[in-house]
Order: sequence, then structure tokens, then C-alpha cells
Amino acid sequence: MPIPHAPCAAALAALIVAAPALADPLPSWNDTGAKEAIITFVENVTDPASDAYVPEQDRIAAFDNDGTLWTEQPVYFQALYALDVLQEKAKADPGILTTPALEAGAKGDVGGILATGMEGLLEVINVSHAGLTVDEFQADALDWLTNYTHPTTKKPYVEMVYQPMLELLSYLRDEGFTTYIVSGGGIDFIRAFSEDAYGIPPWQVVGTEGNTAYEVVDGLPMLTKNGGVTFIDDKEGKPVGIARHIGRKPIFAAGNSDGDFAMLEYTTSGEGPSFGLLVHHTDAEREFAYDREGHIGTLNRGLDEGPGLGWTIVDMAQDWAKVFPTE
Repeated sequence: MPIPHAPCAAALAALIVAAPALADPLPSWNDTGAKEAIITFVENVTDPASDAYVPEQDRIAAFDNDGTLWTEQPVYFQALYALDVLQEKAKADPGILTTPALEAGAKGDVGGILATGMEGLLEVINVSHAGLTVDEFQADALDWLTNYTHPTTKKPYVEMVYQPMLELLSYLRDEGFTTYIVSGGGIDFIRAFSEDAYGIPPWQVVGTEGNTAYEVVDGLPMLTKNGGVTFIDDKEGKPVGIARHIGRKPIFAAGNSDGDFAMLEYTTSGEGPSFGLLVHHTDAEREFAYDREGHIGTLNRGLDEGPGLGWTIVDMAQDWAKVFPTE
């Protein structure tokens, strides 16, 4: 039997069906160094043949919320929600306005509240949040986030999430990561929307905690918010919150301000692969531009020390092709 001739190169090429290109896991990210760094890290820690391989149970990713997953300007959305509730309560009972912060809040004077510092902001939050069951509070917060609009963009607050970060969350989960929110915001407030907005269930939310009491009213067990703060999940509190709620050090952490420095420092310390990411707000046209000075989201130490620690600084204007899902 004659031996068949080997096909020529052109004929061989015609027989080969090109494999479809893998879908871009981060389509709203420009092809810059930040995107490349993220993908390279994920590929390395998920490749069993890589020296940097990390078993799936250890692939923990922690994300700040305000300014990292959604907008935090002109002030934290939880504070704006608290203002609206406070103003309604003050109409019914002006006697609750017992401090300069509360008086400023009743007038909608955000600057006046901020001038009183974190203590004043907590006073507004305490008065507005107290007296509700956790279920009532979360239902009311979700309704507000869905039906009220941002003062600048006029988008509903729930649409002020960052499309590139939604893609990053999804990409990490597709690659076997468990994604957590670790935020200075109230844990009950974030749990009201985190699953719908980010695909992060309530039990994977770490946040600032207030006094909550269990009681039985008319035979019905309930949890009631009583005001006051029992744990602040910010700055050095974030690694503590991670230890309390997660019990395992993340290998990936993302934030946007010096309030997240300790979390990224903790995550990227020690042996083994790790990734630190800071969102730098540089886009005044599509979002906001701020860093070293301001009333919230101040980023000084992260800009100065982050690159030397190997962290990736995401330049919103340069690294993101789009900011919001509805663009």
C-alpha cells in the first residue's frame, strides 16, 4: 500500500480549526499594567504547576466598600441615608436634636456634621438607626438605595457601583476565590444590598458593628438596633475584623484610602503570594478626583509606600475603560 503524502503547509492550515479566544475576564479594564498584574497573579495562584499555587480554600479576597466597590463622594452613602432618616425623625420630634452634629444633620448640612468629626457622624447614625429591628432597618436601607438618587450623577445609589470591580469580583470567584467585604461602613447597612449588588452574601460581610439586642415581643423573637458602636472596622480594626469573621488571612486585598492601609499591609505580609490593590480616584470627568486632601477617602500613605510594598495602584482615569455599569 502506498504511503500517503504528508499534506502541504497550506492544506494543513486549512484543516486546523482555530480555537476560540478566551473571553477577556476584565473587559472594562484597559490593557495596562494594572490589568496585567491582576491576571498574572490569578493565573499563578490557580495553576497547580506553579510555585505560587494556592489551594482553593486559601484563596481569600477582601475588598473595602466605600470608594473601592462604589462611589463614596460627596460623603459615605450610609451617612446620606442617615441624614434623610434624621430629618424625618426631627420633623416629628425636634427634641432629638441635642448636639451640634444633629442640628446640622436636620438642616442637611453635611459640612457642619463633618466639622464635628467622626464622633458627630456617629451621633447622626446612632439617632437615625436606633429603634428599628435589623430586618426593618435593612429593608428601609435597601428601599432608599434603590429609590433615591445620587446628588451629582442622578443615578440611583445602587447603580453607583464600579463595573471594573464587579468584573474583578466575578473573575476571582470564577477562579476559586471567596470574596469578602471588609468595610468601615455599618455591617447591617452593607448586608442589605451586598448580595444583589456584588454577589457577596451577608455572611461574607465584615463591617462596623452597633449595639444589637435580642428580645421577644408579643411572642415574636427579634433583633433590635439600640444605637452605639461596639466595633469599628476601619484602619487597624480591619485586620481584627478579618480575624473575627473570616479566621484566615486573605491573599488578595483591595482598598482606596489610608483607612485600608493596615488591611493591605496585613494581607501582603509574610511568606507566600499575595496582592494589594489601591483604587486611585483620578477621574474628575467620569467620577471624582481626590487623594491626599479631603474629608473622606484620603490617600497619602498608600501612594507613598504602596509601590515600594509591591501594591498595584489603579489609576481610574487610565486603567478603567468605563466606570459605572450604566455608562
